[in-house]
Amino acid sequence: MPLPPSVTVHAPATIANVGCGFDVLGLCLTAPYDTVHLRRTDRPGLSIRHLDDYDLPTDPNRNVAGAALLALLREVPEPLGFEVEITKGIRPGSGIGSSAASAAGAVVAANALLGNRFSHKELIGMAMYGEAVASGVQHADNIAPAICGGLTLVRAVLPVLDVVALPPPPLWVAVVHPQFEVRTQEARAVLPTTVPLALAVRQWANVGGLVAGFLTHDYELISRALEDYIVEPARASLLPGLGAARQRALEAGALGGGISGSGPSIFMLNKDEATALAAAAAMGSVYEKMGIEYHLHVGPIAAQGARVVAME
Repeated sequence: MPLPPSVTVHAPATIANVGCGFDVLGLCLTAPYDTVHLRRTDRPGLSIRHLDDYDLPTDPNRNVAGAALLALLREVPEPLGFEVEITKGIRPGSGIGSSAASAAGAVVAANALLGNRFSHKELIGMAMYGEAVASGVQHADNIAPAICGGLTLVRAVLPVLDVVALPPPPLWVAVVHPQFEVRTQEARAVLPTTVPLALAVRQWANVGGLVAGFLTHDYELISRALEDYIVEPARASLLPGLGAARQRALEAGALGGGISGSGPSIFMLNKDEATALAAAAAMGSVYEKMGIEYHLHVGPIAAQGARVVAME
């Protein structure tokens, strides 16, 4: 059967790091999401249009979705091009994987128009070129869950990409997005270049404990292991209200959480929907008192990443 000429994909927000797992752990959210519409053309090259108000670049080499699609086209032998329309549902600079969503959604959409010839691993590798445009680094901790869904562990990026998809526990995520921006490059610039061995050992132990807690649904272990000893302390000064928001969420019953990606969003994991709603409201109250506008997102960990919602 001939393949359809166009496709629409919803590409979800993601939480990178998940506390102690800097650059290696990520989880997929149900909302918000970007909408990516792709039309296949016989004319080689890319045409990109944004149907939102963020004034993002449309030059394919400077656009995260464009860079990802250029990487995909390098692996396609036949002459081919795409017309791309993107509607950002995830605010750039929010800390919940905005650039990853557009890059992941673009390659998932293109793959659908090519008969799904590429694997998840191959798509992750292509979408990472988009992350390099956004932050200067080809990291996969947002890209992997945006494509695979659920929880993902990036065991290695070099010399060979090695991503492990983990079955998501039935946890709910509460996210507060205060309306100020923390740029990924700025957040990376404040990170320490060396870490004392004793501190590194504590961090390794928490990463192992967190993954074990996810796999066994041991919520008390998850709660204990969510603490980040290295990255969050270095970035805390960039996020006013972080400590108070987390404390209020814990008092509302949340298991734990921290900075989502490089911020400013803050995430908290919860056993059920009611607790997640209470934790989100508690975090929002902190920013309300500070006079800072905010958005709240509450939902379960999403089992599916970027997905086709229409083919024409």
